Amino acid sequence: MSQPAQKHDVFQAIADPTRREVLKLLAEKELPISEITSHFTMSRTAIAKHLNILSEAELVSGRKVGREKRYRLHPESFSELKDWLSYFEQYWSNKLSMLKHLVEEEEDSELKVVKKKDYLHDRTD
Repeated sequence: MSQPAQKHDVFQAIADPTRREVLKLLAEKELPISEITSHFTMSRTAIAKHLNILSEAELVSGRKVGREKRYRLHPESFSELKDWLSYFEQYWSNKLSMLKHLVEEEEDSELKVVKKKDYLHDRTD
C-alpha cells in the first residue's frame, strides 16, 4: 500500500531563495518548466525538484498541456503566511511610529540650533 505524499510546510517551501524566485516568476503568469529553467543556472531536474516541493506545499500546481507541463501559482495558499506575518505588523507599525517621532524630534532640534545661530548672528551685526 503506498503512502500519500507528505505535504511540505509552507515556511520550509519558501525558505529556499530559488523557490522564492520561482514563485515570483509564476506570479506573473503560468509557465512551462522549460521557461522556468531558463531563468536559472541549474538543471531542469533541479528545478523540477523545487517545483515538486512547492507543489507539495500547495503553493503551485502543474498540468499537462500537450507535451509540456505548465505550472501556475496558487495565491490562496499564501494565507497561512499572511496570517502568521500579520501578527507581527503591530511591531513594525510601532517601530515605524517610533522612528518617525525620533526623526521629527531631530529635525526640530536642528531647526532650533539654526534659529539660535541666526539670532546670535543678527545680534552681533
